[in-house]
Amino acid sequence: MTDLSERATMTRRGLFHGASGLAALGAGLGAVPLMAQDAQPAGLQGNINHSVARWTFGDLPLADLCQLARQTGLGAIDLCGPDDWPVLAEHGLASSMCNGAEISLEDGWADPANHDELTERYLRHIPLVAEAGHVNLICFSGNRRGMSDEDGLRHCAEGLSRILPAARDAGVVLQMELLNSRVNHPDYMCDRSAWGVALCERLQSPQFKLLYDIYHMQIMEGDVIRTIMRDHRWFGHYHTAGNPGRNDPDDSQELNYPAICRAIRDTGYQGWVAQEFIPRDPAPQAAAASLRDAVLTCDV
Repeated sequence: MTDLSERATMTRRGLFHGASGLAALGAGLGAVPLMAQDAQPAGLQGNINHSVARWTFGDLPLADLCQLARQTGLGAIDLCGPDDWPVLAEHGLASSMCNGAEISLEDGWADPANHDELTERYLRHIPLVAEAGHVNLICFSGNRRGMSDEDGLRHCAEGLSRILPAARDAGVVLQMELLNSRVNHPDYMCDRSAWGVALCERLQSPQFKLLYDIYHMQIMEGDVIRTIMRDHRWFGHYHTAGNPGRNDPDDSQELNYPAICRAIRDTGYQGWVAQEFIPRDPAPQAAAASLRDAVLTCDV
């Protein structure tokens, strides 16, 4: 999700619109030859597994985004559901973070009133993820709504414990996303890495990890590299974007992504690093170039 002031133009639910937006990107890609599926793109070092979030290129048909992903050297598309997986498979791509079981970002596991519905939805979705050959499935704490940290931890642990055995049997890993509550998601409960780590410590399950969103945690707490080095055993997935603005992760913003990605690499991490930024210039070729540049920035 992006800033509240930007919700009119871009959110995970209401994607980018406009005459100069990404809808034309598929046609624009025609001028760029698609690389062979088994070729390693020039310049990529192979230490980071790269992905891109589906919603940030939401006006681009998924098949065209898959072509762009292959040409850019990505191995997966992030935040895709069952309807998307066959398209990804046709292009030799994984779903690096599956979705579709959640109710919403606001209504999550912190509220016991959601537990029955969430349990039913996740128990139905977990086998689908496994059968499609994917691993990661996103989940959310939901909003605080006056709840204390301790109550939220207890409720999340109780609810998630109902589905962890199914996740274990299927080989699926539930990933709770860390989101900022200061700019983008007011009242979200899992808004600090320490709270998320406390939940991991309660559950003590290899089937539950945190999706460490670098952009969101820069807003909430900073100290990104130290946090990654200290708590990386609990982090099962990473998202990138520039701050402020959630745009290209380049030298116009405050996060040093080459250093951050070196820290991720040096922990021995073997999962996915997914680009989740909104291209500053939405023109077709510029957006494609932004993705390529972001991947190169994070490829250490």
